[in-house]
Amino acid sequence: MFAINQEQRQFHTYILTDDVAQARLEVVPERGGIITQWQVKGQDLLYMDAERFANPELSIRGGIPILFPICGNLPDDTYTYDGQSYTLKQHGFARNLPWRVVEQNTQDEVSISLDLESNDQTHGVYPFDFHIRFTYQLKGTALEIHQTYTNLSAQPMPFCTGLHPYFQVSDKTQLQFDIPATEYLDQLTQKTHTFSGNFDFGQDEIDVAFRNVSRQSASVNDTSRKYRIAIDYDLIYSTVVFWTVKGKDYYCLEPWTAPRNALNTGENLIHLEPGTSLRTLVCLRLVEE
Repeated sequence: MFAINQEQRQFHTYILTDDVAQARLEVVPERGGIITQWQVKGQDLLYMDAERFANPELSIRGGIPILFPICGNLPDDTYTYDGQSYTLKQHGFARNLPWRVVEQNTQDEVSISLDLESNDQTHGVYPFDFHIRFTYQLKGTALEIHQTYTNLSAQPMPFCTGLHPYFQVSDKTQLQFDIPATEYLDQLTQKTHTFSGNFDFGQDEIDVAFRNVSRQSASVNDTSRKYRIAIDYDLIYSTVVFWTVKGKDYYCLEPWTAPRNALNTGENLIHLEPGTSLRTLVCLRLVEE
């Protein structure tokens, strides 16, 4: 019923399957611990730009990239800590570094756990020691992403974290949104707008942040494909971002713990005490309409 297989493609790939739920998950640890495919009942739910994925020099557009220790970008890619300036590129480094598989489970469930630890490379842009564990678990038509962040430093560790799922879509005008906020910040113009429940997909790019969301769940109903994707997230996720580009067959609905530039502004920034851990969960659910 449950299985985990491995394939050596360009990148070593782990394939999780649940035959009863007809669910399949592909994970590539060396490319940022990313989920590259989530399939339920033969339907691909995630978008993947295969050309960008094949080039290790490019950021991935597709799957579910991991955002840490920032979400979004910083002005001039710079933040200041303890009087010193550091350079950190958009969304941080977790999505670009190799992760290590530490556990696989096919007994009463199918799941895989991956670790990322601080190293000389991360110290150059983020002066903290940390340990992160992600566990991806298929649960019927749901995908649970369990996360543990541990501060191994002698001082409190400031960070944000989030996920950047790219969902497959063929006709964006057929999307219906349930996002728990009445307004959003347009991250391109820095103007705030009332949210009426839909977007103008004639724009070249939509990049908006719903801040201080009022509920721990958001969803998008794709009426053309007759299913709804719901994202449930813990209380620590204060921001939900919607992003898409004209002419591309994807939209992104992203739970973030803090808005852009939080390492500089401190807004909703997590400060994890030395020797302690933060555990959090994001669940993606397919609901057939």
